[in-house]
Amino acid sequence: MNVEVVMPKMGESIQEGTVLRWVKKVGDKVERDEVLLEISTDKVDTEVPSPVAGVITQLLANENDTVAVGSVIAILNTDVNATVTASQSAPTPAAAAAAAPAPAAAAPTPAPAAAAPAPAAAAPPVTPTQSAAVKPPAQAASSASGTNANSGAAVDVVMPKMGESIQEGTVLRWVKNVGDKVERDEVLLEISTDKVDTEVPSPTAGTLIEVLAAEGDVVEVGAVIARLSSASGATVASAAPAPAPAPAPTAAQTASLPVTAPTNGAATKNGSGVAASAIATASISVIPRTSSGKFYSPLVRSIASAEGIGVGELDAISGTGLEGRVTKNDVLGYLQNRTSAPAKAAVPAPAPAPAVSKVESANTFPALNLPDDSDVEVIPMDRIRQLIAEHMVKSKFTAPHVTSVAEADVTGVVRLREKNKVAFEKREGIKLTYTPFFGISIVDGVKSFPMINVSIDGKTIVRHKRVHLGMAAATPDGNLIVPVVKNADTMNVTGMARVMSDLAVRAKSKKLSPDDISGGTITLTNVGSFGSLFGSPVINQPQSAIIGIGAIQKRPVVRTLDGEDVIVIRSMVYLSITYDHRVIDGALATQALAAMVKSLENMNENTVTL
Repeated sequence: MNVEVVMPKMGESIQEGTVLRWVKKVGDKVERDEVLLEISTDKVDTEVPSPVAGVITQLLANENDTVAVGSVIAILNTDVNATVTASQSAPTPAAAAAAAPAPAAAAPTPAPAAAAPAPAAAAPPVTPTQSAAVKPPAQAASSASGTNANSGAAVDVVMPKMGESIQEGTVLRWVKNVGDKVERDEVLLEISTDKVDTEVPSPTAGTLIEVLAAEGDVVEVGAVIARLSSASGATVASAAPAPAPAPAPTAAQTASLPVTAPTNGAATKNGSGVAASAIATASISVIPRTSSGKFYSPLVRSIASAEGIGVGELDAISGTGLEGRVTKNDVLGYLQNRTSAPAKAAVPAPAPAPAVSKVESANTFPALNLPDDSDVEVIPMDRIRQLIAEHMVKSKFTAPHVTSVAEADVTGVVRLREKNKVAFEKREGIKLTYTPFFGISIVDGVKSFPMINVSIDGKTIVRHKRVHLGMAAATPDGNLIVPVVKNADTMNVTGMARVMSDLAVRAKSKKLSPDDISGGTITLTNVGSFGSLFGSPVINQPQSAIIGIGAIQKRPVVRTLDGEDVIVIRSMVYLSITYDHRVIDGALATQALAAMVKSLENMNENTVTL
């Protein structure tokens, strides 16, 4: 079966992307979620993973080509025995043009029943919100139930990815109902994640024929949440289903799966992996999304459930994926080396709850068992607060946190701001705060000691060449969000003040886009704005350092004038750096912090132009 890979949408305003580098070539076998290529937009550079396991049969875009969002850039064949002809060995425009008419020619036209696959074979461009989570062509045909014979191709709408660490979203409200006609880019629904609330636009003009997630449902990124008919004359059958998750397989369907329980390490295989039908229908509810600090993808959880691998066994597998994640190959390799059948306790059955990891136990929110007459108010955590709690615990569990503190004399900065703040506000239309000055000092510290601007990928260190400065901001509902000042290392104080003001305003009004909250490499949090002298903040994963800014206070300090020690009144502030001790040692962190202090103390009316 051929599967199309499309140019993903990397932000609300992004309409095209440039192919930087193909990591894989025609003929290569790839696993699901394995990186296929690197792309670049005017907002972000990123990797595009494979939507399925298979063989690359065609590349339809060359390196450095600029391609519209939703355009097909490669074709995969999921047949493990697929072979590639010599004519498919290089991506050329001619190959791309020749690839289009082939599916249409293969579809017979005389009988309506036989014609059904035709629209799927000539699959419309995948919705930008689908990113690289592309569906197999056959899926479009099967999803057309609920329309009449002339409805045209069905287009899947998927839960979009709203940030690099976001794995799921909640359906807040459906703006459109089944049967409604919609235009391309018209809002279909509103969703919420722990980072941002946003609207999901329609990928195409057509009719909403099916809704697969109800309001309030939590849905994984990439999961299909609705289907549209792209035909202008589409009608919805009277039996159109109400918003509900897809039904679980029946006992008869489960019994027909071509998979047997593993015995002494022998597991039923199909080619290079577990039988596809078993993985597709296996329940993944037994395996949690996270356990012992590890994240398990739906594919890994499906294989584990189909093969009878318990949570304890899965936690013991050493992951080779990004950030130590367990991949499909890791699980299959474990199955090959398995010396005994899994313990019966691993099979779902009425039994005591399995042991949980430190991360999980910290997020179970145990009841306090307060007496009924306690003088308390019970306030349920909203979903965002629960997810923030989970991420904070995960960060502390993942990274050994260490904090160093230094003191800076910012008298020059205070005088500079006081002298220019009125004129600055009249000229720029925004208030001049202290935050951009601190942002510049962090950039200067990173330039002097670039190894604090890093992330960890498994057992390798990723050094970021640009400084994308996160700035922690409080939202009106009391939660936190971290918008990112992209390319902060190219800005002066005025430029940074403009960007920070714009991000802060949009954070308070919940108007941030996914691109605004992704890609940060180091973070600033201004705890001093609430009067705190200094703080020891939690690292914003997958970054390795966060800078805390305390309150500016006038204090008596000792200075040397003409060889004499004198007590003078100066504006002082504490700076803290909390860092991941796995990759940043104390010497490096304190030197970087000292460079930030030096940068701040050198800022005055003579050195800074606003």
